[in-house]
Amino acid sequence: MIGRTAARRSAAERGRTLGYAHGTFNLVSGAWPIVHMRSFEAVFGPKADDWLVRTVAGLLMAIGWSQIRAAPSAEGQDFARCLGLGTAATLLAIDVIYVPKGRLSPTYLIDAVVEAAWIRAWLMAGRGSTTRRREPCRH
Repeated sequence: MIGRTAARRSAAERGRTLGYAHGTFNLVSGAWPIVHMRSFEAVFGPKADDWLVRTVAGLLMAIGWSQIRAAPSAEGQDFARCLGLGTAATLLAIDVIYVPKGRLSPTYLIDAVVEAAWIRAWLMAGRGSTTRRREPCRH
């Protein structure tokens, strides 16, 4: 009995921590080009459409804020998990499709590795939970 309670608590703590961490990452990543486009372009290359960069940045900030706000509760962690998996998978796909085509700077491959790590972290976060098998975004 004590082992199951500890496993549940541990899974909940992992989910909460991951929700805060990924949310903060998305919030800061989104804020960067809005606050200082010049340094963003110095790292990721010049952009033809600043409005599009700012749109994606704003969406990342909204996602990050939502993850942070959702992280404290178990239901919220499921929400943060769905947002995290969907966002990371989308950004990873864009990175690995458009870098080889020459549309994105090779620097985006670093982001691809980071996004893959977020996906792995979310998939591993539910391990050890004895209440139910955690499946990504299935309700």
